[in-house]
Amino acid sequence: MKTKYGLFCAILACFFLVVTVPHVFGTDSKSGSEESPKTVCLIMKTLTNPFFIEMEKGARRAEKELGVRLLVKTGAKETSIDQQIAIVEDMIQQHVDAIVIAPGSSTDIIPVLKKAQSAGIRIINIDNRIDPGLSAKMGLVDVPFISVDNIEGAYLATKVIIQKIQPPATAAILEGIRSAANAADRKQGALKAFAENSDIRIAAMETANWKIDEAVTVTSRIFAQHPDVNLLFCANDMMALGAIQYLQGAGKTHVQVAGFDALAEAVNAIREGRLQASVDQNAGQQGYLGVKYAVDMIQGKKPPLETFINVKLITRESLP
Repeated sequence: MKTKYGLFCAILACFFLVVTVPHVFGTDSKSGSEESPKTVCLIMKTLTNPFFIEMEKGARRAEKELGVRLLVKTGAKETSIDQQIAIVEDMIQQHVDAIVIAPGSSTDIIPVLKKAQSAGIRIINIDNRIDPGLSAKMGLVDVPFISVDNIEGAYLATKVIIQKIQPPATAAILEGIRSAANAADRKQGALKAFAENSDIRIAAMETANWKIDEAVTVTSRIFAQHPDVNLLFCANDMMALGAIQYLQGAGKTHVQVAGFDALAEAVNAIREGRLQASVDQNAGQQGYLGVKYAVDMIQGKKPPLETFINVKLITRESLP
């Protein structure tokens, strides 16, 4: 009887080991031995601008290559700064591993990004630089930045339209959101180009907040006050498309217009002669590198704190 009881206990012990040990040591194919993919959130300004659609495409390419889970979030409009802040708050609650952000404002977003960084979330800044001084003051540090030299791009595009007229001339600038560093840089680049010719007078500098419809209205107002304007730099293509919409309707075909972003519709306008220049800042590569740097940081690597992608000037002569 004792022999049978001992044999029963031995069989029971073996059964226990077979059933439980794989779960303890992670050898079961259904165990947690394979980590779930890390989560990266790409936060952009909007998807109403094709520039950010291209940025998402680049990020999706990185998602596929690097095996991460990518969340893509945007505000309703490029001016929806409060929505971007709310999205970051939500990502903190979701405990994502990294946030790649193209901020609508260079300053307003900093407190919530600091909160995210303090919660252990890696932050990567693309497209529009967050304010370095305020970031340092608030303790938001070691944030890689990926973009282009916006001053150079705007300077090159503005030089194209200057070369197409005989001075003296009158110029105007359509600015982006004034709290955005890239808007300020593009304005600076245009001013630099205009300043090289003392026979060019700058009559107006107004913001159309990156928007096509607002650009129609603002351009109409500028020309009502300054009908002699014949040079117009627009800090993005959406505003440039709005400006040429007004100019074509008003019969002002003599005005030389430059934009920024090389959107497909803007390139078509260049090909047709309605727009003279734009700047390709490779939105897809910015999105790709943003996700790649996020993965590097998750893995304990330190990507460069600054990465500048070369701009490409787009003119009618450069098109195939």
